[in-house]
Amino acid sequence: MTRLYGDYAYSHGPIAACHWADAVPDTDLAAPPAKGAIRTHTAVIGGGYTGLNAALHLAEAGVEVTLLDAEFPGFGASGRNGGFCCLGGTRATNRQLAKHGDPKDVRRAEVAAIDHVGALLDRLGINADRQQHGEAIVAHTPAMAAHLPDLARNFAEDYDCEPQVIAKEDMAAHGMAGTWHGALSVPLGFSLHPRKYAAGLARAAQAAGAQLHGQSRVTRIAQENGKLVLTTPDATITADRLILATNGYSVETVPDWIRARTLPAQSSVIATRPLTQEELDAQGWTTHQMAYEDRRLLHYFHLTPDNRMVFGQRGGLIASAANDARIAERVRGDFARAFPHWAHVETRSNWSGMVCLTASLTPFCGAIPGLPGAFSAFGYHGNGVAMGSYLGMLLADVSRGETPRSILPAAFAAPPPRFPLGPLRQAWLAAEYSWARLTERSA
Repeated sequence: MTRLYGDYAYSHGPIAACHWADAVPDTDLAAPPAKGAIRTHTAVIGGGYTGLNAALHLAEAGVEVTLLDAEFPGFGASGRNGGFCCLGGTRATNRQLAKHGDPKDVRRAEVAAIDHVGALLDRLGINADRQQHGEAIVAHTPAMAAHLPDLARNFAEDYDCEPQVIAKEDMAAHGMAGTWHGALSVPLGFSLHPRKYAAGLARAAQAAGAQLHGQSRVTRIAQENGKLVLTTPDATITADRLILATNGYSVETVPDWIRARTLPAQSSVIATRPLTQEELDAQGWTTHQMAYEDRRLLHYFHLTPDNRMVFGQRGGLIASAANDARIAERVRGDFARAFPHWAHVETRSNWSGMVCLTASLTPFCGAIPGLPGAFSAFGYHGNGVAMGSYLGMLLADVSRGETPRSILPAAFAAPPPRFPLGPLRQAWLAAEYSWARLTERSA
């Protein structure tokens, strides 16, 4: 087994109807395949936010860098996510994080990750449809609503911000009318267009001198004479340093160390046509703030600048065209229940992709044990727009032996252990999803 899911998960099928591709088609992200013998200082495997950030910052530092992607830069989660640049990256509690140092370091890094992406958009002049409205956590049950004041205190302490609890009867006044029982508005984070951001990063990395290659799947990594030698179908790349940035799209044997250290989990998204003002008013959901439910099988959603509702959900276990269609129908049904006045609205766009979990519940960022000169970052737990970008930037420093330019929490330094059950580790997801369905009542 080289990947946890079937071939369909890594094909173009799951993004055939991706809304983000309307503005940035696959051809705009395409890069030529690597060919022949290539000598470079740093090779980067993976052209998502982590790899592109690493390549950009290395090239800006004058390092010769070659990026290789099996399809095209932005093909994976970076080109198909829900568009949330927000807090997150870890599922660990403060108590769990305290085993590795000050939990506040992780919370500061989460805020720094958002700031990093915002600063990049400004510095590079990337127009990614940013909407700087923060994020709302909506309560899907009365019990969750009762917990919001405690959650507000936790957010205030962890992130040095001033969140606002919104009672159910006040949600309509905040443009949040719907089936929820209250909300917590957090003034951190922003939504964006994932592919516009990825395309901007790719252009900037190339302008800085990085060489980007698509259709260049790395099938083997070896060490020869103190160098790292990478094999693709049409090229052999010899490098002094290597950055592995494949996250939920990792191959279990490239390198073997990565085997069973990631647990990809499917996330599925739909997008409506642009909603009219009359439709927005009828439903009463007019805010452009990002929103999500604080539960295992969560929904996450936001209005785009042209008033399309992007609505996603976790929970798929089988990768196939038929199952994608079934999940899209399920998501569509949940969307109609959440926003009954929009039940008639067309949702022609639907797509899916992989987020990446770790057994440590935290991201990893550091050297790959047993492979001198190789480094990696992965495991953003569904919040990779900010954290994946941030750790890619820090890998550029770590791989050069430099002190990281921003905070790198100690909790991220220890390589995550392998998941039990190896190739059968999806059973952990199946158990978690089953428990969630038994204990969490849908909105």
